Amino acid sequence: MDINLLCLSIGNSRVAVAAFVSGNLESVRRVPVEDRAAIASAVSEMWAMVAGQADPAVAGASVNPAAVEPIEHIATQITSLRVEWVGRDLDLPIPVLTESPSETGVDRVLNIAAAYEQLGKACVVVDAGTAITIDCCNDAGEFLGGAIAPGVNLMLDALHEKTARLPRVQLAVPDDASLGKNTTQAVLHGVFHGIRGMVQHIVENYASQLRVWPDVIATGGDAQLLFTGWEIVHAIAPDLTLYGLALAYANHHIKHGT
Repeated sequence: MDINLLCLSIGNSRVAVAAFVSGNLESVRRVPVEDRAAIASAVSEMWAMVAGQADPAVAGASVNPAAVEPIEHIATQITSLRVEWVGRDLDLPIPVLTESPSETGVDRVLNIAAAYEQLGKACVVVDAGTAITIDCCNDAGEFLGGAIAPGVNLMLDALHEKTARLPRVQLAVPDDASLGKNTTQAVLHGVFHGIRGMVQHIVENYASQLRVWPDVIATGGDAQLLFTGWEIVHAIAPDLTLYGLALAYANHHIKHGT
């Protein structure tokens, strides 16, 4: 389906605004969720790419309920179209087998849906953003569930704010592969290798349940720094959620003939 779509993916910290033209992702801007002027600028820029195409539309997904109404208002004012929200107006693109599908983060579902669409088999998505989520689907493309942990900045903030002497450290790859020789490097070792160790252990658990080693796709703002060159990660896909959102829009309208 050659969609022409303005996409809004609202996270806890940032909003991704994207333009799909004839089914292709043309451009993406990511701006702070509280910066309404920057959001309006991004929506105007992306809408200019979509508005002149056939059957333009606006679709959104959010894990930040408080931000939905003001951002929806901005998008409607600029485009004069109603935003179609995944989970409210648009069906989820894959079956969700958690105990409470409606309470499962829509971004997690969209990530897995986009990864499965490309791989066609059991896979894991690690999303390294405000939180770190590690989610899994089976060979049938059913979302099975996953794990949620604090993201990099939550860890670093907590170490600084809840201790007397630890400094606030910016994420970086540790200098030494074995030992942190000073406080900053020790913090980096704990966070960087702690996250990698967690991911590896959880993926190993998923593999035991699936009885096959799943491909691991990484996304999110910290994915490049954390996972580049790591043999466990099959690929890093910064725009995975947006592809999942476009997939949800296309599948819904194909299914319902609209």
